[in-house]
Amino acid sequence: MKGVAIMSHVLSLRCKECSREYPVEALNVCDFCFGPLEVVYDLQAIAKSTSREKIASGPNSLWRYADFLPAEYNPAIDINAGFTPLIRSRGLAERLGLDELWIKNDSVNPSYSFKDRVVAVAAAKALELGFDTIACASTGNLACAVAAVAARSGMKSYVFIPSNLEAGKILGAAIYNPTMVAIDGSYDDVNRLCSEIADSYPWAFVNINVRPFYADGSKTLGYEVAEQLGWRAPDHAVAPSASGAMFTKIYQGLKEFEATGLISDVHTKMHSAQARGCSPIASAYEEGRFVIRPVKPSSLATSLAIGNPADGYYALKVIEASGGSAVIAEENEIADGVKLLAETEGIFTEGAGGVAITGLKHLVETGKIKRDESVVVYITGNGLKTTELVADVVNPVLIEPNVEAFEAAMAARAAK
Repeated sequence: MKGVAIMSHVLSLRCKECSREYPVEALNVCDFCFGPLEVVYDLQAIAKSTSREKIASGPNSLWRYADFLPAEYNPAIDINAGFTPLIRSRGLAERLGLDELWIKNDSVNPSYSFKDRVVAVAAAKALELGFDTIACASTGNLACAVAAVAARSGMKSYVFIPSNLEAGKILGAAIYNPTMVAIDGSYDDVNRLCSEIADSYPWAFVNINVRPFYADGSKTLGYEVAEQLGWRAPDHAVAPSASGAMFTKIYQGLKEFEATGLISDVHTKMHSAQARGCSPIASAYEEGRFVIRPVKPSSLATSLAIGNPADGYYALKVIEASGGSAVIAEENEIADGVKLLAETEGIFTEGAGGVAITGLKHLVETGKIKRDESVVVYITGNGLKTTELVADVVNPVLIEPNVEAFEAAMAARAAK
């Protein structure tokens, strides 16, 4: 495929805590200290092999950044994820009082969320490692992405979800015919069960045993923004957080572009947005601690409902390193955030997007983001999956089929 690297610049896996190195296998936890593993890249080799021109000539998908990814491109798993629009805001920017606001609209990925990115990379690596089955624990969007990529590739898939998910997310996964297992419990209950199953079954659980590769798919959210802004980093980035992995990888992506000379002067302040009903990262930030205290999720933003975030500590470290912050959207503000984005920009997002927009609004109101600074807000999922959240907007004017009835109804509406 044009512009796609034919080899990966991966050196090893490495523990984030004790720095012990491991072979590039289906591993996610250090045997010595139980810290999480991450992928180590030869950035010097990447700097020599890539360029702005090479990237720009690549495919209109996340695979234009193949030099920076831990798996080789495989057409079997390619559903054309990534390289989604970065939209210059007009209406929302004016409403919030910002001169340069950009919306990274990842809700238009093939299965309608950013999860298509991470699953594409995880599935490509799973095939490299000899797996024929992919699986996941999911709050909804990941189940859709895993099932879609499995359908494309011919792999078998198992998706495990909380039983109380919105109908749109359940249908959005079920249509691809995975084996779907609904658990009577929260996402954290689902994840614990999947961790046990992963020990017994020879499957690639994308967010468990191949998590180091999976997580790096989110780096492309940083790469794309930098390229789409004209090879520069924004002053601020606002993103919703669940596990915290995507949030940390956006920043890693920007810093890797800086380290390889593709952009300069990454001064981006990273802001994590969470909902009040599940805010372990933001609460830790507000209280000035780096210890994540697990919570029992109870939020309208179900895709963010992870009470014990795997990368929560590292999200807090990114906030500290970047000079950013964390912000909480009240539960009664989430739907308002969804509506505000739709009414001002014509983009229909799910609850996580409502949290991001509400968080952005609070950051502007509190002076953490200034009018003349450049801002990117990440919209990571599609509102058609969570229509229950804003069903109250459906209130059509009912009339008889004639012009007189229409004009009378419009006059009555104007008089209100």
